[in-house]
Amino acid sequence: MPATNNHASRGSFDAAAQDAVYRAIFTRRDVRSHFLPDPLDDEVLARLLLAAHHAPSVGFMQPWNFIVIRDLARRQQVRDLFFDARRQEVEHIGADRQALYRKLKLEGICESPLNLVVTCDRSRSENSPLGRWHNPEMDLYSTVCAVQNFWLAARAEGVGVGWVSIIDREALKQLLAIPDHAVPVAYLCVGRVSEFAPKPDLERHGWGSRLPLADLIMSEVFAGVGEEPLKRIAAGMAPSAV
Repeated sequence: MPATNNHASRGSFDAAAQDAVYRAIFTRRDVRSHFLPDPLDDEVLARLLLAAHHAPSVGFMQPWNFIVIRDLARRQQVRDLFFDARRQEVEHIGADRQALYRKLKLEGICESPLNLVVTCDRSRSENSPLGRWHNPEMDLYSTVCAVQNFWLAARAEGVGVGWVSIIDREALKQLLAIPDHAVPVAYLCVGRVSEFAPKPDLERHGWGSRLPLADLIMSEVFAGVGEEPLKRIAAGMAPSAV
């Protein structure tokens, strides 16, 4: 939803570019199915990785690395890790939701043409505490920004991305020979898709719904009351691109 007032700030995008940015945000989906078997062109993948590499990072540490996984046998091993982790996770899901959980499609590891692991090298900025002295986890947060950049660029290119979080981290590190000082932050399924769902899968299947933005806005302190004009505006807004 781009700005509608006539007071464009210096450096702002034109209306068409603003529309494109908001469209990428509002139509981005966590893709689990609908992957096409077509290989993803290396030039496209390189552009997506370049977008990821230009994410903000605290202290300009740039802690990310990108492991591209194309080998089907290796991806089958990762999928086995997923199945093991899912069997463990389902035991902690409420009994009333377990049936729905088992029906959900939660990965596309072998259906997508390639997988991508985004890691955080926690040793990369060990000699520079800028921005991390009081918040040492900022390297992890910076890596998540790279994931989001990749994801939005992928949506703009018509490429689907699915984040598989149901994997034992240590087992994945062993399988992919990830050293101790690196942390796998995101395991992504990547590829062209036949369609992007109009709504997130978990919303479509009744697992959850989007919280009202106005209910999440606070004033000055946590749970602070106020900002009523802002809340009214937020309550009346809807993603125009969806």
